[in-house]
Amino acid sequence: MRSPPRRVNWKLILQLSLFGLAMGIATVFVIPSSVEPWLWLVVLGISAYFIATRISRRYFVHGLLVGLANSVWVTASHILLFDSYVAHHPRYAAMMTTTPAPGSPRMVMALIGPVIGVLSGLALGVLAVVAGKLVRRRAAPGH
Repeated sequence: MRSPPRRVNWKLILQLSLFGLAMGIATVFVIPSSVEPWLWLVVLGISAYFIATRISRRYFVHGLLVGLANSVWVTASHILLFDSYVAHHPRYAAMMTTTPAPGSPRMVMALIGPVIGVLSGLALGVLAVVAGKLVRRRAAPGH
Protein backbone atom coordinates (compact mmCIF):
# COMPACT_ATOMS: atom_id res chain seq x y z
CA MET A 1 0.00 0.00 0.00
CA ARG A 2 1.34 3.43 -0.90
CA SER A 3 1.51 6.22 1.61
CA PRO A 4 -0.39 9.40 0.76
CA PRO A 5 1.59 12.01 -1.17
CA ARG A 6 3.42 14.51 0.94
CA ARG A 7 1.97 17.93 0.43
CA VAL A 8 3.31 21.41 0.82
CA ASN A 9 1.20 23.95 2.68
CA TRP A 10 1.30 26.75 0.10
CA LYS A 11 -1.07 28.93 2.10
CA LEU A 12 1.34 28.91 5.07
CA ILE A 13 4.30 29.63 2.79
CA LEU A 14 2.49 32.60 1.22
CA GLN A 15 1.41 33.92 4.62
CA LEU A 16 4.91 33.67 6.09
CA SER A 17 6.43 35.19 2.96
CA LEU A 18 4.49 38.38 3.70
CA PHE A 19 7.24 39.04 6.26
CA GLY A 20 9.52 39.27 3.21
CA LEU A 21 7.21 41.79 1.56
CA ALA A 22 7.09 43.88 4.75
CA MET A 23 10.86 43.69 5.18
CA GLY A 24 11.45 44.49 1.51
CA ILE A 25 9.47 47.71 1.74
CA ALA A 26 10.64 48.58 5.27
CA THR A 27 14.31 48.16 4.33
CA VAL A 28 13.81 50.66 1.53
CA PHE A 29 12.31 53.40 3.69
CA VAL A 30 12.65 52.69 7.41
CA ILE A 31 15.09 49.98 8.49
CA PRO A 32 18.79 50.87 8.33
CA SER A 33 21.17 48.23 7.00
CA SER A 34 22.83 48.00 10.43
CA VAL A 35 19.58 46.75 11.99
CA GLU A 36 18.30 44.63 9.12
CA PRO A 37 20.22 41.40 9.91
CA TRP A 38 18.87 41.39 13.47
CA LEU A 39 15.31 41.83 12.26
CA TRP A 40 15.80 38.99 9.80
CA LEU A 41 16.85 36.74 12.68
CA VAL A 42 13.58 37.60 14.42
CA VAL A 43 11.60 36.97 11.21
CA LEU A 44 13.32 33.61 10.69
CA GLY A 45 12.68 32.62 14.30
CA ILE A 46 9.00 33.52 14.10
CA SER A 47 8.66 31.75 10.75
CA ALA A 48 10.35 28.61 12.10
CA TYR A 49 7.97 28.59 15.06
CA PHE A 50 4.90 28.91 12.83
CA ILE A 51 6.14 26.21 10.48
CA ALA A 52 6.72 23.89 13.44
CA THR A 53 3.31 24.54 14.96
CA ARG A 54 1.20 24.61 11.80
CA ILE A 55 2.43 21.51 9.98
CA SER A 56 3.46 18.04 11.10
CA ARG A 57 6.23 17.20 8.63
CA ARG A 58 8.46 18.56 5.87
CA TYR A 59 9.68 21.41 8.05
CA PHE A 60 12.87 21.86 6.03
CA VAL A 61 11.08 22.08 2.68
CA HIS A 62 8.66 24.65 4.04
CA GLY A 63 11.51 26.73 5.47
CA LEU A 64 13.39 26.61 2.18
CA LEU A 65 10.33 27.66 0.21
CA VAL A 66 9.54 30.52 2.61
CA GLY A 67 13.13 31.75 2.25
CA LEU A 68 12.83 31.69 -1.53
CA ALA A 69 9.46 33.46 -1.44
CA ASN A 70 10.91 36.09 0.92
CA SER A 71 13.72 36.74 -1.55
CA VAL A 72 11.22 37.28 -4.37
CA TRP A 73 9.39 39.95 -2.32
CA VAL A 74 12.57 41.64 -1.09
CA THR A 75 14.29 41.62 -4.47
CA ALA A 76 11.18 42.91 -6.24
CA SER A 77 10.75 45.66 -3.64
CA HIS A 78 14.36 46.76 -3.91
CA ILE A 79 14.31 46.74 -7.72
CA LEU A 80 10.96 48.51 -8.07
CA LEU A 81 11.86 51.09 -5.41
CA PHE A 82 15.50 51.27 -6.46
CA ASP A 83 15.92 55.05 -6.39
CA SER A 84 14.54 55.27 -2.86
CA TYR A 85 16.58 52.24 -1.79
CA VAL A 86 19.82 53.80 -3.01
CA ALA A 87 18.89 57.15 -1.44
CA HIS A 88 18.52 55.46 1.96
CA HIS A 89 21.52 53.11 1.54
CA PRO A 90 24.53 55.22 0.53
CA ARG A 91 26.97 52.35 1.27
CA TYR A 92 25.16 50.18 -1.28
CA ALA A 93 25.20 53.02 -3.81
CA ALA A 94 28.94 53.50 -3.27
CA MET A 95 29.58 49.78 -3.57
CA MET A 96 27.74 49.69 -6.90
CA THR A 97 30.03 52.38 -8.32
CA THR A 98 33.19 50.50 -7.34
CA THR A 99 32.12 46.90 -7.97
CA PRO A 100 32.91 45.56 -11.43
CA ALA A 101 29.42 44.13 -11.83
CA PRO A 102 27.96 43.21 -15.19
CA GLY A 103 24.95 45.28 -16.18
CA SER A 104 22.98 47.63 -14.04
CA PRO A 105 22.68 47.65 -10.23
CA ARG A 106 19.12 46.38 -10.63
CA MET A 107 20.45 43.39 -12.56
CA VAL A 108 22.95 42.72 -9.78
CA MET A 109 20.07 42.75 -7.28
CA ALA A 110 18.10 40.36 -9.49
CA LEU A 111 21.05 37.97 -9.62
CA ILE A 112 22.02 38.15 -5.95
CA GLY A 113 18.46 38.01 -4.57
CA PRO A 114 17.84 34.33 -5.36
CA VAL A 115 21.22 33.35 -3.91
CA ILE A 116 20.35 35.10 -0.66
CA GLY A 117 16.92 33.45 -0.83
CA VAL A 118 18.45 29.98 -1.05
CA LEU A 119 20.87 30.69 1.79
CA SER A 120 18.20 32.16 4.05
CA GLY A 121 15.85 29.34 3.05
CA LEU A 122 18.46 26.76 4.06
CA ALA A 123 18.90 28.52 7.40
CA LEU A 124 15.13 28.74 7.92
CA GLY A 125 14.76 25.09 6.95
CA VAL A 126 17.25 24.05 9.64
CA LEU A 127 15.59 26.33 12.20
CA ALA A 128 12.18 24.88 11.31
CA VAL A 129 13.48 21.32 11.79
CA VAL A 130 14.88 22.26 15.21
CA ALA A 131 11.66 24.05 16.15
CA GLY A 132 9.66 21.05 14.95
CA LYS A 133 11.66 18.74 17.23
CA LEU A 134 11.17 21.10 20.18
CA VAL A 135 7.43 21.42 19.55
CA ARG A 136 7.01 17.64 19.25
CA ARG A 137 9.03 17.07 22.41
CA ARG A 138 6.81 19.47 24.37
CA ALA A 139 3.65 17.96 22.93
CA ALA A 140 4.69 14.39 23.74
CA PRO A 141 2.69 12.88 26.62
CA GLY A 142 4.54 12.44 29.87
CA HIS A 143 6.85 15.42 29.43
